[in-house]
Amino acid sequence: MPGLAAADNSPPVAAPPPRRLSSPLPRRAPPSPSPSTSSRAKPRKPAAQPEMDEAALDNPDLGPFLLKQARDAMVSGEGGGAARALEYAERAARALERRGEGAELELAMSLHVAAAIHCGLGRHADAIPVLERAVAVVTPPEGDKDNSEEQPTEDQQKGEEWALAAFSGWMQLGDTHAMLGRMDESIACYGRGLEIQMAALGERDPRVAETCRYLAEAHVQALQFDEAEKLCRKALEIHREHSAPASLEEASDRRLMALILDAKGDYDGALEHLVLASMTMVANGRDIEVATIDVAIGNTYLALARFDESVFSYQKALTVLKSARGDDHPSVASVFVRLADLYHRTGRLRESKSYCENALRVYAKPAPGAAPDEVAGGLMEIAAIYEALGDLDEALKLLQRALKLLEDSPGQWSTVAGIEAQMGVLYYMVGRYADSRNSFDSAVAKLRASGERKSAFFGVLLNQMGLACVQLFKIDEAAQLFEEARAVLEQECGASHPDTLGVYSNLAAIYDAMGRIEDAIEILEHVLKVREEKLGTANPDVEDEKKRLAELLKEAGRSRNRKQKSLENLFVTNSQRVKKDAGRRWSNFGFRS
Repeated sequence: MPGLAAADNSPPVAAPPPRRLSSPLPRRAPPSPSPSTSSRAKPRKPAAQPEMDEAALDNPDLGPFLLKQARDAMVSGEGGGAARALEYAERAARALERRGEGAELELAMSLHVAAAIHCGLGRHADAIPVLERAVAVVTPPEGDKDNSEEQPTEDQQKGEEWALAAFSGWMQLGDTHAMLGRMDESIACYGRGLEIQMAALGERDPRVAETCRYLAEAHVQALQFDEAEKLCRKALEIHREHSAPASLEEASDRRLMALILDAKGDYDGALEHLVLASMTMVANGRDIEVATIDVAIGNTYLALARFDESVFSYQKALTVLKSARGDDHPSVASVFVRLADLYHRTGRLRESKSYCENALRVYAKPAPGAAPDEVAGGLMEIAAIYEALGDLDEALKLLQRALKLLEDSPGQWSTVAGIEAQMGVLYYMVGRYADSRNSFDSAVAKLRASGERKSAFFGVLLNQMGLACVQLFKIDEAAQLFEEARAVLEQECGASHPDTLGVYSNLAAIYDAMGRIEDAIEILEHVLKVREEKLGTANPDVEDEKKRLAELLKEAGRSRNRKQKSLENLFVTNSQRVKKDAGRRWSNFGFRS
């Protein structure tokens, strides 16, 4: 780092504040205080340390020196550790800011170090403004891009260094937003970083491919599969152009592409990419990666109802993982869970429960170093199997264990919200409506805070919370939730989607209970029209809607003698119907994370 002088590592700062010189003569004992002397005594003025520090900041060599000290303190972890390193980084930023032009890169670097320390201390929210300040220092204005070709060579080199610093800052800012569950802001930062990188390196550089794949993974987490597929295809094209045939980079791209296509329902396309990725891993001797891909191949075969081939893939992966990682590794338990799900789907319930128990034994005492999110994910899948088997109490216990593992983990808000939503459904099914409403409320609050209030899942969650409020006779709150759910689902799914129609029916019922008959009739007429177009006039759901609409029209004709109906009869999804008919009519309102 330029400017680091002094071999003894002492900072080239201004001289320290002068000390009082001690006299060579023997010091006499101080006289005992008397009332007259003590009353005239004045308090000693504190040393002007802040003023001296501010004056020292003008030294042009101080900033680089403090930045080096901050890095050394982070690496060593001694003498105060992170707090000391953070103090050095913040002082370095102040000193470099005083230098002005020419110190932008070092200023951005010191801010990156300070933000990294904040994140290491778990203070991600504090790191956000620091990183925003860092990228603002080195990100060029939009108008400066057109003149880049006319700049001299020295300025071009400076521009490349600035672009690298800006790219690093935007990616670090995106990671920090992701840790706070703010996926929209995170994706926007990643996209800005990708733009800067492509402008500096060109669109076909292999490093651009890595960033494209990174951004595609973020889109997958946000369930934005179309955008993820475009970016993943671009990464795959660049790697095929620059890498050797059957490279590990290409295999990683194909695995991600298979995940995206599987989520979009293109199982044949996903299987093709998985097989090619497996062949590449076999050629490179990556046995554990081959086993992991075999699990994904088994999942795809299961989706295609090719059960025998699915079992073969799972068993093949299980043998390799047991040999390589041991019987108590969470990856072994995850294969047990997949086999349990397969046997449940094929009606072999005894084998399904046996594999669930095998997985639970592993999750009870996992191998050292097991990731909490991996264990929690397995518990959630087992809970879903127990729910399907009708053992709701055991499913709730498993979800509570998963929640305890993740509730304090940074960056897991969306997953925790999914667990709480699933618990809310189970509480509703066993008749614990207050607990159901509280679980839904906690999940909704987390999704609002993380910026995921514009997703279909959020709309369905609001509808479920409204149903719990109905059972607690909180009619006004239920109406607000149904109205918000309608607005979200109309935007995300459309007015004719089954989830949206279900919310329409519930909203009509709540309007009827509130005495807003005309509003309820208007909604039911729309629902009936759409259901007749989609399902035909002979469908049982259409018949139900016809009867409800006929009753409302009849009551509207004799409003004076309107007979009050209980909410039990007004609502389509009452507690008995959820228990008896949840798998048929309202299956789309059950949550699976």
